[in-house]
Amino acid sequence: MRTVIVIPARYRSARYPGKPLVELRGAGGAARSLIRRSWDAACEVPGVAEVIVSTDDARIADHARHFGAKVSMTDPARRNGTERCAETLGQLDPAPDLVVNLQGDAPLTPPHFVSALVEAMAGDPSMAVATPVLRCDAETLSHFRADRREGRVGGTTAVFDTRGRALYFSKEVLPFSDGVDPAAGPIPVFHHVGLYAYRPDALTAYAEWPQATLETLEGLEQLRFLENGVPVACVEVSAPGRVFWELNNPVDVPRIEAALAAMGAP
Repeated sequence: MRTVIVIPARYRSARYPGKPLVELRGAGGAARSLIRRSWDAACEVPGVAEVIVSTDDARIADHARHFGAKVSMTDPARRNGTERCAETLGQLDPAPDLVVNLQGDAPLTPPHFVSALVEAMAGDPSMAVATPVLRCDAETLSHFRADRREGRVGGTTAVFDTRGRALYFSKEVLPFSDGVDPAAGPIPVFHHVGLYAYRPDALTAYAEWPQATLETLEGLEQLRFLENGVPVACVEVSAPGRVFWELNNPVDVPRIEAALAAMGAP
């Protein structure tokens, strides 16, 4: 299947303005922007036809072109990355079989997360949308709980049925697990990784629907699919020995830099 990765990026962010251009240092101490490191991660995925940065901001576009990325300019009125991916899809010729949305704040995304989505969708033609979930370890669960105690909006959790179809996504820690001892066994909380694979028809339909109530309340774009009756497949992945955090708040910078250094990233 012809697969294209789109990295949506916007300069304006209520929590962290200018986030795509924030510099992160790797193992050698060299600084690269967040969008550059996310692009680097996307370029490591095997079998991808194109990697495209989708933005409405000239600063991000100029910066991305400078390090060699293909850029799609999109409408500033787009409300989220999925809408931006849908607009970029309309600019592509030939059209891909799959569009992968790798968010511009996720430079720690392992390539096999993307490959797992592509393989899942190749094996099930009825699957319209897929996204990875990662069982929380003690450190990640502690990080999520600390964010909520201190009033920060950080990672997202997912709950899904026995077939792997999403029931809900939330910025709260779901299911309620305050009494769970992380040392007692597998933690029943799944971290939703902000990465999506879409069939073109599903992506086009998404952009035509109005913004949904739960999507607006949670600030989670994928809930528009659920509210419109489109199943979202949760594909469980793992990354032994690696941490996975998005850059959601300034406090995340040292954590991500430490992870980049541990990975040996330049």
